[in-house]
Amino acid sequence: MSDDCQALAGTGVTPRAGVGTVVWYAPDTELPEPPEGGVDADEERQRFADARAAAKTELERERDRVAESVGEEEAAVFDAHVQFVDDSQIEAAVHDAVDDGLPAPNAVHEAFADHIERFEGMDGRMAERADDLRDVRDRLVRLLTDGERVDLASLPEGSVVLAERLTPSDTAQLDPERVAGFATATGGRTSHAAIFARSLALPAVVGVGDALPDVPEGADVLVDGDEGELVVSPTDEERERAAAEDLAEVRPDPVSTADGREIEVAANVGRPAEVEPAADRGADGIGLYRTEFLFLDRESPPGEDVQHEAYVEALDAFPDGRVVVRTLDIGGDKRIPYLDLPEEENPFLGERGIRRSLDPDADLFETQLRALLRAAADGDGDLAVMFPLVATVEELEAALANVNEVAAALDDEGVAHARPELGVMIETPSAVFVADALAARVDFLSIGTNDLAQYVMAAARENDRVADLHDPLHPGVLRAIRRTVEAGHEGDAWVGMCGEMAGDPDVTALLVGLGLDELSMSAVTVPDVKANVATADTDVAAGLAETALAADTRTDVLDNLSDRS
Repeated sequence: MSDDCQALAGTGVTPRAGVGTVVWYAPDTELPEPPEGGVDADEERQRFADARAAAKTELERERDRVAESVGEEEAAVFDAHVQFVDDSQIEAAVHDAVDDGLPAPNAVHEAFADHIERFEGMDGRMAERADDLRDVRDRLVRLLTDGERVDLASLPEGSVVLAERLTPSDTAQLDPERVAGFATATGGRTSHAAIFARSLALPAVVGVGDALPDVPEGADVLVDGDEGELVVSPTDEERERAAAEDLAEVRPDPVSTADGREIEVAANVGRPAEVEPAADRGADGIGLYRTEFLFLDRESPPGEDVQHEAYVEALDAFPDGRVVVRTLDIGGDKRIPYLDLPEEENPFLGERGIRRSLDPDADLFETQLRALLRAAADGDGDLAVMFPLVATVEELEAALANVNEVAAALDDEGVAHARPELGVMIETPSAVFVADALAARVDFLSIGTNDLAQYVMAAARENDRVADLHDPLHPGVLRAIRRTVEAGHEGDAWVGMCGEMAGDPDVTALLVGLGLDELSMSAVTVPDVKANVATADTDVAAGLAETALAADTRTDVLDNLSDRS
């Protein structure tokens, strides 16, 4: 290390490294001076109402853009931001501040202050939710002051963005083709900036702390998202080593544990542009192909041929692998403007997933099944199709009957088709309890830990007040996973996992021990997970799993994992 070289420690959130030139990002949220004579309260309240409407329009537009460019799951954060904009407590606080003589921008800043401070005083993921509030606050203030938004999408090529913090709106603007990485003083692995970084495969280090502001604009830095370091003025040797380590991580062939048990490591895909990078990062196939992107940014649903072409393209990218396509999963936090989706008091417990496919969207379901069965015959890879949010055996049997009817219709028409593997997403406690009956009727089960944790823990995924409960390492969720794996194997079905948990290298050994046959994740984490699978011993991993399953608390589970690492 040279005399000028300095390594700043933080939390790495992507197993990638990047070298570039520092660009500091510090958004301006300057507030006007309150007038001495007070304000016209009615006028300021109207300005606030107009800003709220404009903010919602911006958020809806950004949500659609992020769903297309990053993924549907990541875009859901903007739905939560809309809820903050509409929050009645914040509205009342703004009105009170206006009545006390503050202009609308100042009133907004004051109204959010207590909420932000309260979240910052909490632990873990709850503290990171303060950034969501800042994001909404700063958007409203910008709209009220006619401020200009910094365009992070057009930074010079090779930029490394440094900031006190990056909000979801900030991170969503970053172009992986231009930005070599980013580092922030605050934040953790579960912050939205970190999640976006993994989806975009951007090298990133968060939580660097008070030393970060000492790094000057224009400095050369290395962002090591694997080691969790920001290296200032890296040596040529360090640059070469980082580049070599990043390339060496990719394992193009399937992997087995140290004692010979093969485990499929696949990628989650939410848009066509993610297929090729998934193959480049060594994914064995696609374990979750989200079809919602085909229905976005359109005025009407995509036709059979459009869908067929997209599915064949994915299959051709993995000629020796498997592509698991999830049928249309809308409702809850996933909305498509041209479909007649009901306004529900609790949409996560309402009409979504397979429930819509079997009733109001039956025509869309038939079209999608036709495209899928045709693609199974025409594509190079092996197609598997899974149904989302199945809660009952009756729902599964109805879906399977639809597949049979579509196959019979294609036969009558003389259209080439094939029957793919069929499976069920395990996302509800009900599905866990009847997993044996489900497995007896399908080829595979795939555990969606994001929703499963939500329903097992009765903790909404986008409700920041219960964010700590939304963790698959809680004993109740782990036991649901084990029960599903055992039921699947007893029914001769293979069992996979396609939630965020599958892509966490720190729990790979635990998942091996729980008996999973397949793990699917953001493509950027595929090499790390493959490396950990290759070094795992199934007997040792099984012991780790048994200890975790016997734990009474999440803290006990985390302590046990830490002791074994």
